[in-house]
Amino acid sequence: MSDQALKTTPLNAAHRALGARMVGFGGYDMPVQYEGVLAEHRWTREHAGLFDVSHMGQAKITGADAIQQFQRFVPGDYEILKAGKQKYSLLLNAEGGIMDDLMAGKPDHDGLYVVVNAGNKDADFAFLNAKLAGEAKLTVLDDRALLAIQGPEAAEVMARHEPVLADMGFMDSARLMLFGVDCYVSRSGYTGEDGYEISVPNADAERVWNLLLSDARVKPIGLGARDSLRLEAGLPLHGHDIDAGTTPVEAALTFALSKSRKEAADFNGAETILKQLADSPSRVRIGLHVKEGAPAREGAEIADMEGNVIGKITSGGPSPTLGHNIAMGYVPPAFAELGSDLKVIVRGKPAAAEVVATPFVATRYYRKPKA
Repeated sequence: MSDQALKTTPLNAAHRALGARMVGFGGYDMPVQYEGVLAEHRWTREHAGLFDVSHMGQAKITGADAIQQFQRFVPGDYEILKAGKQKYSLLLNAEGGIMDDLMAGKPDHDGLYVVVNAGNKDADFAFLNAKLAGEAKLTVLDDRALLAIQGPEAAEVMARHEPVLADMGFMDSARLMLFGVDCYVSRSGYTGEDGYEISVPNADAERVWNLLLSDARVKPIGLGARDSLRLEAGLPLHGHDIDAGTTPVEAALTFALSKSRKEAADFNGAETILKQLADSPSRVRIGLHVKEGAPAREGAEIADMEGNVIGKITSGGPSPTLGHNIAMGYVPPAFAELGSDLKVIVRGKPAAAEVVATPFVATRYYRKPKA
């Protein structure tokens, strides 16, 4: 895609002023790095990293039957979701394939607030506009930017601006006045670290960005480190680790299938998904410790110990935290047992690999102590 065709976020000028290296991603001109991926990865693990994720799609689904209509296309139970909470879910096609993964929650009493991936948002919103029936209405919030602050010092930074944020737990969601403007805030993110996502009006995005960066604990972080962080956390990237031809069972995302919804079997692709749960799918997503050689990146083949090709890598690279190469990919269930020895084929050369549990690096989400 040419530079002229790329869309920009409200923070584009701010990124360029900071000397960011810009690349095309999801149809947008986005910062891939500022001072370097490794340094930014480590800063986020040790302090607080600030990400521009305004390219993501934000929307509200409102109306008396908004939740019932939305649930026709996702396998999560949003009727029992409490106010002030959100959950991860999957937008499914009729075959049970993952059209997108998303966050949907109840930050206020006005239906659902939904965040979808940048590269899919136009298709997602067109699908929902065409399929939502009854009184359910989709309103795209294209007048809002989205920031993510992630890392062990993120909570302290945010509490300086609004003390109530320190009391939020992982996956809490709220609509409140923050930085003097109407914001949607959730204690979540896609790095495996504690942190927040903050939706702000476009007109205030650069002011809020600069205000957060004025704290010495906060540095701007690009998409390069965001990718290495989410890989260490074992989180799938749509269009790479999951897509419209992948089911939640194959993708090892069955936690997103609510028990009540499986029993009702009233969502897109339920028949296929329930059959795979009962009979096992033909392939499953695994984590790999690549023990030697170069990183095994997307597209590299996975082989058994006899050299027979059994699958492919979907994401991979060096783990800055662990100091060795890691990867995710798909293999038949017979090869997915933890501890299994496999090989990855990188530049024509087989390298030893072992099936390991994900996340590769333990997540540090903040969960409030139970009363």
